Amino acid sequence: MDYPSIVVHAPGLDGSRRVTAGDETLGIAYHLDDVVEILRLADLDEIEVEESDIIDWQGGGPDDWPGLSEHPSE
Repeated sequence: MDYPSIVVHAPGLDGSRRVTAGDETLGIAYHLDDVVEILRLADLDEIEVEESDIIDWQGGGPDDWPGLSEHPSE
């Protein structure tokens, strides 16, 4: 399957990271779990978020979420 070019952009001032596929913004992520959910909603859930070469992590990798001290429990 061909996948679009997915970019998780560098963190903004609030620590959020924009997720795009090509020219389309898929969503805003505040944690790695958000990236997984954004891709699931875009029918791209078969992508291994942390290990995929398809995702371009800009300004830090999947573990870089500035300002995040702890992920809220659900």
